Amino acid sequence: MIRSMRPRRLFAVLFLAVLAWGLPAVSRSGPLADAVVAVDVGHGHKRPGATSARGVPEYRFNLDMARLVVEELHRAGLPKAFLLDPTGADIPPAGRARRANRDKAAVLVSIHHDSVQPQYLEDWIVEGRRGRYCDRFAGYSLFFSAKNPKAGPSLDMAKAIGERLRDAGFTPTAHHAEPIRGENREMVDPQRGVYRYDGLAVLGRAAMPAVLVECGVIVNRDEETVLTDPDRRVRQARAIAQGVAAFLERAVKKTARSTASPRTLSFEPTKM
Repeated sequence: MIRSMRPRRLFAVLFLAVLAWGLPAVSRSGPLADAVVAVDVGHGHKRPGATSARGVPEYRFNLDMARLVVEELHRAGLPKAFLLDPTGADIPPAGRARRANRDKAAVLVSIHHDSVQPQYLEDWIVEGRRGRYCDRFAGYSLFFSAKNPKAGPSLDMAKAIGERLRDAGFTPTAHHAEPIRGENREMVDPQRGVYRYDGLAVLGRAAMPAVLVECGVIVNRDEETVLTDPDRRVRQARAIAQGVAAFLERAVKKTARSTASPRTLSFEPTKM
């Protein structure tokens, strides 16, 4: 039987429902709704990337998260978001950028999960098998490339994603800035977890603003467990999507100020 609720109780129920089921989809029109967002699933079946502490290939984490990011981009009012390589065809990084260029994407987001340098890995036995782990580092990272022709806007998009991740309760890792071989990346925004990395072809060869997201450190035993939690995955995917949407919204406003009838997005360069 349905009983009438007091206003405060009704508000609490509605608030909990929003948390459980997510925010309603946003309806957009104009240049933002037409924006094509390419979401790259890092690695593939034959070259699956890093291996988690429990022996799970990185690619499996990447595919699950990338699918959620596309769903959340659609929910955020970007219906033309799509997976760049939905079948795991092991396209080389530069080839992924070329595909995004071919499909005239407005932005490119590459989804990955992180590891550490070999000297930090330790052995352990999990489910009767030998694994390798490092519990020293945890958190997300964001990368842009100064070789990208839209390097300034790429940095802006990385900051927008980092802002939403931070607001959603996620914490960046600083281990890629460590002055050791294989790392030593310039951390341009420590609060938002943004690094400059010019050696990433998927970013440098893209014609549009491009960001690579390392969602978490899968060789960290506790973080690997957290990264498989469905609710946590949705929350992180939503934060990434909202960051992309916020960046594109600002681009639309800039374009509108520069032309009476904007049909395509233009990205103003940002001073590095």
